[in-house]
Amino acid sequence: MNPHPPATSDASEAVTPQALRKQYEAGATVDELVTASGLSYGTVLNRLHDAGTVMRTSWQTRRMRQNPQARQRLAAHLRTLYEQHGATLTELAAAAGETRRGARRLLIEAGGTVRTTQQTLRIRAAARAAERYKVALSLRARYEAGATVPELAKEHSYSLATVYRLLHQAGTHMRPQHTHGPAHDPWKRP
Repeated sequence: MNPHPPATSDASEAVTPQALRKQYEAGATVDELVTASGLSYGTVLNRLHDAGTVMRTSWQTRRMRQNPQARQRLAAHLRTLYEQHGATLTELAAAAGETRRGARRLLIEAGGTVRTTQQTLRIRAAARAAERYKVALSLRARYEAGATVPELAKEHSYSLATVYRLLHQAGTHMRPQHTHGPAHDPWKRP
């Protein structure tokens, strides 16, 4: 059942293909043109086709109706997350409230280049290594200020071996180990 009464032939002739094309290219949807003109869906499509209108998809219409400045800011933000913080397309999609495909499209619009999985893994490994080196430097500073390895291990919930490894990675000059217990003469036999 057609929700709109059929238009008279005079009214339908007054809606020219060029007028429909102009409204469509300004952002109106086919459904909106049907409602405004009183023409059937097929008639509107035929007139748009007769006028040489390039039809768009629903996502292109949504994108066209979005605030262009907001879209550009979002795309730039996603590119920053992707290039400087090593985010994945899945993480970008979650941040933008989009699909992975939509996030990829925004990234490309902002001038970003999509990388391979291996490139992402290398970026993340480098970021982890840099973070671990910062931890090693902070442990070195605390150690050189007088903290012991067991104290550092307890503070950071690391094993003693991990603290020693991080201190070594930071190039720490280690203090001599203390011997606890009675002093003994190395020349004397027990």
